[in-house]
Amino acid sequence: MNSRINKQVEVRELGLVDYQATWDEQERLFARIVDQKLNNRTLPDNSQQLTANYLLFCEHPHVYTLGTSGHVDNLLVDQERLTRELGATFYKIRRGGDITYHGPGQLVGYPILDLDNFFTDIHRYMRLLEESIILTLADYGLDAGRIDGLTGVWLDHAGGPRPRKICAMGVKASRWVTMHGFALNVNTDLSYFNHIVPCGITDKAVTSLAAELGYPVPLTEVSGRVQRHMANLFDMELTEKTLEHR
Repeated sequence: MNSRINKQVEVRELGLVDYQATWDEQERLFARIVDQKLNNRTLPDNSQQLTANYLLFCEHPHVYTLGTSGHVDNLLVDQERLTRELGATFYKIRRGGDITYHGPGQLVGYPILDLDNFFTDIHRYMRLLEESIILTLADYGLDAGRIDGLTGVWLDHAGGPRPRKICAMGVKASRWVTMHGFALNVNTDLSYFNHIVPCGITDKAVTSLAAELGYPVPLTEVSGRVQRHMANLFDMELTEKTLEHR
């Protein structure tokens, strides 16, 4: 294993971008990091190269994604209607979690990190991702938190009368390299959640930052706050770059 670590993380703000294009970019960056780690194993310590880290932030056109542990029955409309009436697409993907929705007004974050640069603990990684969202929501005066046994970030989480999810999470990790991430409902059209059983959970609602505050919030503002909290929690040094898809 490389004896040196790289705390720099390249932030890429993608705007509204097709889900498949972003998935392909994640796979490309993920493979680049894994290949570098494997190559480093063949080299002496003083010749090993630092591995890169990335944070991709974006919105997607309407899309539903189903994780490896999910059930397609949690999609409540057939795929023909989904395309024709809802203007949405559907993908089965290699991440944890069940079915979720992405769409305009939702801040999606994809950390592609070599955890050997930070810490090798997936449980801690998930908790710090959640914490970055919890702290961001606290910036807007919202008391968000976790519910035992459920992933993501919730309001009315501490035994309140109406628990509702505001941020979904699902990640994949291999050789301590991560991909996929979180989806925070900021100005999201929540009606699109009516066509799924979100994350396979039947008895809890979903919400958004705008629904809770009563007014829309700029995604760039929210993204900046999430980045600041992630940088503090993970001890990251953030750099920025605009991504051009290849």
